[in-house]
Amino acid sequence: MLFNSFEFGVFLVVVFFLYWFVTNRNLKMQNLLIFVSSYVFYGWWDWRFLSLIAFSTIIDYSVGLGLAKNEGKKQRALLLWTSIIVNLGFLMFFKYYNFFVDSFVGAFTFFGFSFNARSLSIILPVGISFYTFQTLSYTIDVYNRKLKPTKDFIAFGAFVSFFPQLVAGPIERATHLLPQFYTPRKFDYDNASAGLKMMLWGMFMKVGVADRVSLYVDNVYGNVSMHSSVSLIVATIFFAVQIYCDFGGYSLIAIGCAKLFGFSLMKNFNRPYLAGSFKEFWQRWHISLSSWFRDYLYIPLGGSRNGSFKTQRNLFVTFVVSGFWHGANWTFIVWGALHGAYLVIEKSLSMIKLPKPLRIVIVFILACFSWIFFRAASVGAAFDIITKIVRFESTKLYTGDIGIFSFSIVAILVLFLNDFLSEFKPSLKLFHNDNLAIRYVSIVFILLYIVSLGVFDQSQFIYFQF
Repeated sequence: MLFNSFEFGVFLVVVFFLYWFVTNRNLKMQNLLIFVSSYVFYGWWDWRFLSLIAFSTIIDYSVGLGLAKNEGKKQRALLLWTSIIVNLGFLMFFKYYNFFVDSFVGAFTFFGFSFNARSLSIILPVGISFYTFQTLSYTIDVYNRKLKPTKDFIAFGAFVSFFPQLVAGPIERATHLLPQFYTPRKFDYDNASAGLKMMLWGMFMKVGVADRVSLYVDNVYGNVSMHSSVSLIVATIFFAVQIYCDFGGYSLIAIGCAKLFGFSLMKNFNRPYLAGSFKEFWQRWHISLSSWFRDYLYIPLGGSRNGSFKTQRNLFVTFVVSGFWHGANWTFIVWGALHGAYLVIEKSLSMIKLPKPLRIVIVFILACFSWIFFRAASVGAAFDIITKIVRFESTKLYTGDIGIFSFSIVAILVLFLNDFLSEFKPSLKLFHNDNLAIRYVSIVFILLYIVSLGVFDQSQFIYFQF
């Protein structure tokens, strides 16, 4: 079920009514409603994969109870590894089986050996990378005694499958989200109003910006040989905007939707293209994932505790793994390695001081360079695109349908205006402006823009494939 679909609109209204007008006097019934509704929401994609979420939920709930009963170091370690192996085992099989088989065969072929191995026609369950990490945070935190295990299966099941952020995050920590299922929730108009505004802006980012610029990006990247260097540069910049608005838009809709039901989710994006360093970029981009890898991979590897070389090694390894998390393709590994290298180099050159505007431009250009690998079908295709850009053989700009191109520029300018005001002139920001007239004019304008110029082809969010 897509956020930008009629079905979700009906689903949301029905669940909202039942939640606040039927089950509002009973916390357990509210949690049960969320639990059941979340399974309906996910089952709308493919009901067969509900068994994976259910199995993961039962395993980690049981592991949590087992950790509460056992104080022995070996028994606790065994329980933790049971959770890790089961959850990552599902993820590795469904997401990476064919990647490893194809890479294995390719390696043998490269060295002149003939080797046959069968690939499987495996459908990737939507959101498996997200809910796997979310439920792992529970068992790891219980094991580390940062969280007491729950005995409320319904609350835990609702936490794992919470429909606003089930398929593409934010990846919530159990220490933050799970306790909210124990707390009585009362309808708050201001909270709901803020949630609706977030959902509106998120919808603008998705259908008004991301899906519109994607028409240009798909055309150029889908036929690289027919387009000029300038067109490829513009398409790459457009893709940087597309992926930000697509994923950032989803996150805003998810956070806003959660607010409608009295829940608080962590911020996932914070105007990342205004970052003046890559360290800052990753404090603004996909915050829930970058902080997850920081706490559960980078710090356990040693973090910055063991000298400069090991710190840089840990950074690089963390980002390579982060790239691999994004998809079973060498393009994502190269993308992660690039960002790891950016951070290592940046840390080495920390003494060099440049003006903030120049640093923002440099970070954006290097981020766009890495996006080429993220968007390209293969590493070879990415290098073909880079080669064509570097050669700069033609300056002719492809515009395609001039209306599509022009409104893409308009949408990007509106996005930039809002991000710029929110960053540097927060008193002037649009939806939350102190001036009532500006606030309502902004809301009406965005509504009209979405209705009249939004692309309503019900395209999936990019991160659903991860």
